[in-house]
Amino acid sequence: MNSIYQNILLAKKESKKLLAVLIDPEKMDIKNIPAFLEKMHQSIATHIFVGGSTDKNNQTETIVSAIKESTNLPVLLFPGDTNQITNIADGILFLSLLSGRNPEYLIEQQIKAVPILKQTNLEILPTGYILIDGGKETAVQKVSNTKPIAQNNIDLILNTSLAGEFTGKKLIYLEAGSGATVPVGANIIKKCESQLNIPLIVGGGIQTKKQLETAFNAGADIVVIGTAFEKDISFFNQLKK
Repeated sequence: MNSIYQNILLAKKESKKLLAVLIDPEKMDIKNIPAFLEKMHQSIATHIFVGGSTDKNNQTETIVSAIKESTNLPVLLFPGDTNQITNIADGILFLSLLSGRNPEYLIEQQIKAVPILKQTNLEILPTGYILIDGGKETAVQKVSNTKPIAQNNIDLILNTSLAGEFTGKKLIYLEAGSGATVPVGANIIKKCESQLNIPLIVGGGIQTKKQLETAFNAGADIVVIGTAFEKDISFFNQLKK
């Protein structure tokens, strides 16, 4: 049986595009999960990411448990900190915030996570996380106390992405931030995809099917959508299999 990462690599090799649905434990009512997943299963969604910049009520494990009861799709943690790690999930995006210079999110949180992860069976996917200016201050900015890279600074975005690959990351994640008013530009995605040899994830500010297709056509291997589904679950109807 292939690992989650092997399946992502296979999809990339076969030019199959993947859609990850991001569920924020702070914004998802547990009683709504079955109906949400029923809609999701009728769509082209291939993965579920669970996490947010914060989880003040420690709902991650409860939400993941409820999700796992109703889906066979891989469930990956997308944690804001070590408190959002649970062995109930299938894997974890082991994030390093490469766009910032705050050591807490470059390496400190990762070190704190090691003793916890050693006690789990989670598949660990080392991920270079790069915050791109999405037109508004995001929760990631506030929590990490770092600034995003301007969309017109393509060389810095590209070099940061390649630095992630060269230092051993298995995925690069270009993130405009939850609720961004401007998604990551197609020109940025194209430039990075053309030089990266590892899968490229793109998220933040994607609110329409056209924006999703633009990201895919520009070269994103995985697109992440969260806020659009939180706002209107019927958006799944536009993304049916």
